[in-house]
Amino acid sequence: MNLTASDVSQKARYLRTLPAIRERCTRVHTLGKEGKLQYFDYHPEKEPEVVDFCANIIQRDFGSEYGKIPPHGRWRHLDTGRARIQGLLDGWSASSPAPDTKEQTRRLLDLFLVSVLLDAGAGNEWGFHEKESQTRYIRSEGLGVASFHMFNDALFSSNPQNPHQVDAEGLATLTASSVALGLQANEANPMVGLDGRAALLTRLSGALKDSPEYFGPDGRPGNLLDRLEKESIEEGGKRLVPISALWAILIEGLNPIWPASRTKLGDIALGDVWPCSALKTPSSEDGDDLVPFHKLTGWLTYSLIEPIEKLLGWKFHGIEDMTGLPEYRNGGLLLDLGVLSLKPNALPIDPSSGLPKAKPSHPAIIEWRALTVIEL
Repeated sequence: MNLTASDVSQKARYLRTLPAIRERCTRVHTLGKEGKLQYFDYHPEKEPEVVDFCANIIQRDFGSEYGKIPPHGRWRHLDTGRARIQGLLDGWSASSPAPDTKEQTRRLLDLFLVSVLLDAGAGNEWGFHEKESQTRYIRSEGLGVASFHMFNDALFSSNPQNPHQVDAEGLATLTASSVALGLQANEANPMVGLDGRAALLTRLSGALKDSPEYFGPDGRPGNLLDRLEKESIEEGGKRLVPISALWAILIEGLNPIWPASRTKLGDIALGDVWPCSALKTPSSEDGDDLVPFHKLTGWLTYSLIEPIEKLLGWKFHGIEDMTGLPEYRNGGLLLDLGVLSLKPNALPIDPSSGLPKAKPSHPAIIEWRALTVIEL
């Protein structure tokens, strides 16, 4: 069924909201409970095994001191092996003149945002060697440590007075060669998607510059604090910020960075939103089969909340609208422990690995990601 332009615009806006993620993923999960998915079978009787597995890890690492479980965010990766972020904060506080707490928070938001955007699969051969610790880090942790040093070396700043910032002008000067140098990527240490990372940072420069209402006249990610403060309220001596305000800044302000090939509804680019063939029915309207995940935006949101709450003492409300992240580690847990199983002969087998293979946009992957969100 065709929609009017107004209907399309309204549905597109909805598909970029937090509640839409849970609502659409629930539709897929419900089909799984009914045995009506095309690629996966759902085995709820296996869920207690997953609960026990996770509970045992928590017991092993934290005992009953649940308050010591750290938030899920990029801070963990940036501190892999040693406490780098506290070192930054201590150095800033000891400098003269010392930046105030709000500026220190802006700087961490700058770092965390660019670090998250650099966090995509780097391949099995790449690693980052840190001179200070004489340690080689790989995968997300390696990218986190690498981005920390790129930030610390003023690679993202155009301001000689403040090398510890990320701004639109600084990002605009980056090239594939300078990004490769910062990431230590070369023929002997090959990285998957290097050119894509450089292009993403270039698009980020444009997005920051084009949204001064979110990122200020100098296009700094950390300037989103000003927008959040305007949308917050004071209650009981505490500044309360709606999570929807931070989500809107990231969804709207960073929309230009996503590839043009991503799903559109009408002419509106949706980002991490994909068609799920299991949701398609003869009576479906345009867009009814689309499932939003916005995984990177969710990862960004979790990552930015932590420094704002920890340094400024602000409190976000509405976090219950957030979801777990639909990525391979979470989804893999559900497969490994039998909560989900791929239907026989559902996907072709890769001859080199002997495992089922599908592109990220394949309907099987969309089912898997949606099921993961609700199971989490």
